[in-house]
Amino acid sequence: MLSGCDADLIIIGAGPAGLTAAQYGARANLGTLVIERLAPGGQALNIEALENYPGNVGRYDAEGKALAGPRSGYAFAQDLHRQAEAFGARFLTGEAAALDKAGDLFTVTLGTGEAKRAPAVILAAGAIHRTLGAPGEERLRGRGVSYCATCDGPFFRNKKIVVVGGGDAACDEAQYLSRLSDRVVLLHRRDRFRAQKGLVERVRSNPHIEVRLNTIVREIRGEERVDSLLLDRSDNSGRAAGQSWQEAADAVFIFVGTVPQSSLAGAAKDEAGYLITNQRMETSVPGLFAAGDLRASPFRQVVVAAADGAIAAHCAAEYLDGLYA
Repeated sequence: MLSGCDADLIIIGAGPAGLTAAQYGARANLGTLVIERLAPGGQALNIEALENYPGNVGRYDAEGKALAGPRSGYAFAQDLHRQAEAFGARFLTGEAAALDKAGDLFTVTLGTGEAKRAPAVILAAGAIHRTLGAPGEERLRGRGVSYCATCDGPFFRNKKIVVVGGGDAACDEAQYLSRLSDRVVLLHRRDRFRAQKGLVERVRSNPHIEVRLNTIVREIRGEERVDSLLLDRSDNSGRAAGQSWQEAADAVFIFVGTVPQSSLAGAAKDEAGYLITNQRMETSVPGLFAAGDLRASPFRQVVVAAADGAIAAHCAAEYLDGLYA
């Protein structure tokens, strides 16, 4: 470890990308420090059943038939955390408020003012849920407006639930909510879903989910809690067509994309704010790597984030070898 440093490698964020990077960094004999403002696991903590991660299935019988379904995202994240700690990675609970570089050394300043220094950093802070920006959304957040079905869905058992979105997350969460209520309505502003075909077919065949395309949420209404939505018909490009109506609803779950948590990085980004990297997960700043949902990528899944983290840690180790030589 370089003199004056707290670690060889600092990882900001402990979702699947950060936890995998921590494991690979520690296994490479790097002094590895992970900074996470909440609990390790990131958005994986909200996944009820992580069914599309390779090998993530329970016990099998002698003939190879699965006896149990896939583990939850929470259980998966717990295992990743324990595994990284077992290899020697250290964890610090805190919020990274600033990231600066002087010479070959990065300084991560926490919200408390405490500073941590290392010659290499992996940004793996992920992304947060995008909002609709509709009137009433922020005021009724936590009172019928939610961005996490597994967190809040049980509060609306047997109620009318509206899900908004057209991607994988919206379809997955609508499926989960349909086990709590037989009155789930899935709205999407365009004329077709962008989710994987298999997910869309599963949603369309579910008798407890009503699919409505070309529909926009104009306003979320209610005094103490959500009681209705103002909806509008849209054209095929997703623009409002001017045909509005009010519809009763007990809850609205919003899954319309994510916002990358990339503001710390003074590195190149795309037009949406995602960090641009090469195949080695290197950003435009030497020694600064990016992994997971804040990185410009054509496909954002847990398996991709984990792969990003492994590559980032491996290439960070090579970068440090050059500094230490």
